[in-house]
Amino acid sequence: MIVEYIRYRIDQQDAEEFEAAYERAAVPLAAAPQCVDYELSRCVDEPEWYILRITWTSAEDHLQGFRDGEHFGAFFSAIKPYVRQIEEMRHYERTAVRGTGSSVPSLYDWAGGTEAFERLTETFYEQVLKDDLIGPLFAHMDPGHPRYVAMWLAEVFGGPSRYTDERGGYHHMLVQHLGKAITEPQRRRWVNLLMDAADVVGLPADPEFRAAFASYIEWGTRLAFANSQPGARPPRQAPVPRWGWGVAPPYFPTS
Repeated sequence: MIVEYIRYRIDQQDAEEFEAAYERAAVPLAAAPQCVDYELSRCVDEPEWYILRITWTSAEDHLQGFRDGEHFGAFFSAIKPYVRQIEEMRHYERTAVRGTGSSVPSLYDWAGGTEAFERLTETFYEQVLKDDLIGPLFAHMDPGHPRYVAMWLAEVFGGPSRYTDERGGYHHMLVQHLGKAITEPQRRRWVNLLMDAADVVGLPADPEFRAAFASYIEWGTRLAFANSQPGARPPRQAPVPRWGWGVAPPYFPTS
């Protein structure tokens, strides 16, 4: 992906119409398959300055695919009166330097940290071993397995990288599933028992946390299912995934 930044200088008396023009332009822009996302921001210190950020699938897709495509005409028609106010227009590629701040708590912190995930997996595997469908898969389970899975979940949801540092990270988790030929009913039972355990141990029940938690569990178990099938050839090296809030950030009541 590539990021385009366009810097405008707009007279303050034209600001309202300029923003309205980009609201109209956003319709064909959003419809273009080459566009990943976009955002128009206004400078607080010098309000006549605006920055438009557009993430494109590639520079070529922008300069050829979008500009030669069906959506460019309507987009350009909306913003054409302001083209002469462009002060800078460039493409940038992302570097490895990126991260998040601490204004929004991680899912790990919101859940209650390491202790919460250890309670979760301990309760969960107690039920797994009693289950007639997936219990046999864990008949010879290492006594430390619940704690190891807690370490994995804690790292995935934004906690310390103990699974990577102490257990070997993604590769170690991957090999636990290779050749197991997990069935879809077994995968679903695993998910259902984990969700039940989350209720039993009192993980946060707010919709935002549970949506993010469930989305990872669905994603992760479907990967494990696919990787366990005969002939599967998943990548052997990858980082442990890091899961965030997604489209619904944590809800803080105002009163």
